[in-house]
Amino acid sequence: MKASMATPHIILYAWLVLFTLPLLTTSVKSSTYIIHMDKSTMPKTFTSHTHWYSTILKSLSPSTTTTPQLLYAYDNAIHGFSAVLSSAQLEALKQTPGFISAYPDMNVKVDTTHTTDFLSLNSNYGLWPASNYGKDVIVGVIDTGVWPESDSFKDYGMTEIPTRWKGECEPGVQFKSSMCNRKLIGARFFNKGVIAGNPGINITMNSTMDTEGHGTHTSSTIGGNYVKGASFFGYAKGTARGVAPSARLAMYKVLWDEGRYASDVLAGIDQAIEDGVDVISISMGFDEVPLYEDPIAIASFAAMEKGFFLSSSAGNQGPDMGSLHNGIPWVLTVGASSVDRAFAGTVTLGNGVAVVGWSLYPAKGLLLDLPLVYNETLKACNLTLLELQAKEMIVVCEDVGDLEDQMFQVSESKISGAIFISNDSSVIEGGDFPCPGAIINPKDAMPVITYVKTALNPKASIKFQQTILGTKPAPAIASYTSRGPSPSYPGILKPDLVAPGTRVLAAWAPKVPAAILGSIFLSSDFNIISGTSMACPHAAGVAALLKGVHPDWSPAAIRSAMMTTASELDNTLRPIQDVGYNFQSATPLAMGAGHVHPNKALDPGLIYDAGVQDYVSLLCAANYTDKQILAITRSYGYNCSNPSLDMNYPSFITNSTVQQFQRTVTNVGDGAASYRARLTAMKFNVSVAPDTLIFREKLEKQSFKVSITKTQEGQEGVLYGSLTWVDDVGKHAVRSPIVVV
Repeated sequence: MKASMATPHIILYAWLVLFTLPLLTTSVKSSTYIIHMDKSTMPKTFTSHTHWYSTILKSLSPSTTTTPQLLYAYDNAIHGFSAVLSSAQLEALKQTPGFISAYPDMNVKVDTTHTTDFLSLNSNYGLWPASNYGKDVIVGVIDTGVWPESDSFKDYGMTEIPTRWKGECEPGVQFKSSMCNRKLIGARFFNKGVIAGNPGINITMNSTMDTEGHGTHTSSTIGGNYVKGASFFGYAKGTARGVAPSARLAMYKVLWDEGRYASDVLAGIDQAIEDGVDVISISMGFDEVPLYEDPIAIASFAAMEKGFFLSSSAGNQGPDMGSLHNGIPWVLTVGASSVDRAFAGTVTLGNGVAVVGWSLYPAKGLLLDLPLVYNETLKACNLTLLELQAKEMIVVCEDVGDLEDQMFQVSESKISGAIFISNDSSVIEGGDFPCPGAIINPKDAMPVITYVKTALNPKASIKFQQTILGTKPAPAIASYTSRGPSPSYPGILKPDLVAPGTRVLAAWAPKVPAAILGSIFLSSDFNIISGTSMACPHAAGVAALLKGVHPDWSPAAIRSAMMTTASELDNTLRPIQDVGYNFQSATPLAMGAGHVHPNKALDPGLIYDAGVQDYVSLLCAANYTDKQILAITRSYGYNCSNPSLDMNYPSFITNSTVQQFQRTVTNVGDGAASYRARLTAMKFNVSVAPDTLIFREKLEKQSFKVSITKTQEGQEGVLYGSLTWVDDVGKHAVRSPIVVV
């Protein structure tokens, strides 16, 4: 993205003057805008699109106004640029030939030793050995930067960097280009939007170095190398590694302590496309914006055109319905779930009864045979009362207020520890554990309360730093994960699937506090955090593995394989539960097709494929204007002769009483095959025609129709079921969720 400073050819003089005249009025206030341009209208006299944009901006600045500032010229993610403009300059720009649209820069919202085991990835069979662990697949991560000195980014065992790679390792503050290697092959940073939005600001870490930890965590989750002895203060001990441990990583830092702007996000994705990544992981999103103004939607369309797969996070605004972002038809939208691992603090009462609670208290230690107290005065765990009456004791705190506040009160007091009786999932799913204690579910609390009320001299011990594997049921849908339907496009079921996102262990930036002990901040090389930000890179890693096995598959084919093989059952073989809805069975609006199953995705049997024109036809049918469509597609080369809202998507959603869908599946199995339709029991009528699909050879396509009729008016809630195509030999089960809202 080099801006040419060449003087415009004299033949352009009249063209420039024409668009300088409207700017005789001045405007004091300036703002950053993202501008979409029709590149095909660029006069041939310009040497590059950057030259053209620069010249346009110069024409908008007569002597009475401030000169517009070009921030970025985009050529891959979008056709256009971002610039600081006054309102008068913006109005003049709208009259320029080639102008499509403009909107203000906006803020973006940011949304594991055991997780690979939970995903059934192993060295003996399945996706890991088939893909050679993701060897030479390049994953671009759009995030807060990276801590390159982490052991997760060491390059032992890595071969030479693929010659097709066009990226670089950009030096900056505390970041040398030599910090990149054969694992971390690229590092770039983008902050012109932050600087423009905050004039005079000082960027404290003007480099790709991670000052938040988020980017280090997500990138190591995707493709971190093997690190033995990893843990979070003794919890989750084991060998850490990414989902695709042999993949290459490239970091594009677009999120800063000083701000998070769309113009920088666009610049990062634009550069990732130019550098030649295979997969893009982006754990952030923009709320309540239409597709044609969503930087991620627009940039990911360009990535999809070039065959790049993009994994995105659904957001952390759950459990409300319709809270999801990145509900983009051409990307994978990932929600968050738990794994079969718990971090424990075991409470042993003076009578020998042991109760396993939940704890992440980040310190070695054992509270041994201390007085245990429980009464009406202290059960709220108020700091003042604790200081007066409960020093050097373990206090039982009941769920009579905010659990996080209770934990803070205990951490500020001089009591020895606490037992919190609460079913507040928000603390267990995320947040710090600043005090010595354990959280016990109310249903498990009766032995504790009975003992403390009846014993003459009640005592208790608490043992920390325990990790329990194989917990059931798992996975469960996290309460925080955002739900569909997608506000930006409700006609496609989102999220697509869920992946591990709750309490994930991965690499961390040691200069960023990883935990708090009372009022003391602690550092760590690894951290356990939660969010759809953690789920997204798990899915990106799976996509990288699939890309390694099937380099010829389209992004839609990879997404289809992941969705149609996802599981709707937990490890008790019952429907996955939703923590946010009192552990009821999760609906597809929370979990999409289900929990990702990498090994099954390796050989899905059938895929629902889609190409660029299919998405264009969808946009054409969505009542968007020509300019709104052009803002996404960047080209008039696509046509709207056959608009259709019925995408060849591996899921179904409708809000109509009657609707018919048409789908086409491609046989990617070994050869000839026959599949029969199987429908689950649903509270609405569904028919499939034909109900048998016969394939004579590999890559043959067959089509079918699904007809849905809502049987009763006034039915409330989310109605759902599924269609599964099962082959005659029982090897493949190709499942698609069906939702009526």
